[in-house]
Amino acid sequence: MTTDYLITIGALIGLFSIPAMLAGYADERRPTKAMAAFILAAAVLATGWILDPARYSVAELPNVVVRVIAHILHS
Repeated sequence: MTTDYLITIGALIGLFSIPAMLAGYADERRPTKAMAAFILAAAVLATGWILDPARYSVAELPNVVVRVIAHILHS
């Protein structure tokens, strides 16, 4: 279940960093914090996938997020 949390946290950080990067480019400034968050998200996703590569695929990502949310709600 730990790798599920890593995958979910990485995906959420990555999703939230994309609009921040686009806003930085639109304002003609360097989106350094958003890029750092995106790199962190990629590292966390890679860590989760490396720890259990046979369990995860791109198609499995929504199921992983739902499992984590269900586990949090039922705890």
